[in-house]
Amino acid sequence: MSHRVLYGEDDPRRYTAKLKAMLSGVADYAWHDVGKIDDPRARALLKTTAEILLGLRKAYDEFEQGEMICRKAS
Repeated sequence: MSHRVLYGEDDPRRYTAKLKAMLSGVADYAWHDVGKIDDPRARALLKTTAEILLGLRKAYDEFEQGEMICRKAS
């Protein structure tokens, strides 16, 4: 089911869900490619890229959790 179907136009989770999927996809791509290259600096860059993107995804998760708590309290 699409994030567009799950959340209304005014629900920020409609947009965070799509961004989270994109961040996860790029992070997975970076991790996957680490094993394909020998250059240690390039490997470190790919690993750092993946870690930063996954950290940002976690921030979106935490935002969504806070958003749900706020909606329940309203």
